[in-house]
Amino acid sequence: MTELNQDDARVLALLGVVERITAWQETAPEGTIQDELDKALREAGVTLTEEQKEHVAEQISHDEDVDLDLLAADSCEGGPA
Repeated sequence: MTELNQDDARVLALLGVVERITAWQETAPEGTIQDELDKALREAGVTLTEEQKEHVAEQISHDEDVDLDLLAADSCEGGPA
């Protein structure tokens, strides 16, 4: 079994968060998506900047793909996984 480095762990945690929110929030208003995104991030132990969270919430609300690798690579801005 291979060990995950922090970047890989962050990508997996972010993937779980995005999948969770996307799965049941397809028709939810953006404010609800933002609230649920905040909750899911806290539960996953992942931090994002306010700008990153707003961008992810907007992408989810518009049914756009979220670039998790880019988001995870920006860990100095958003904090660790």
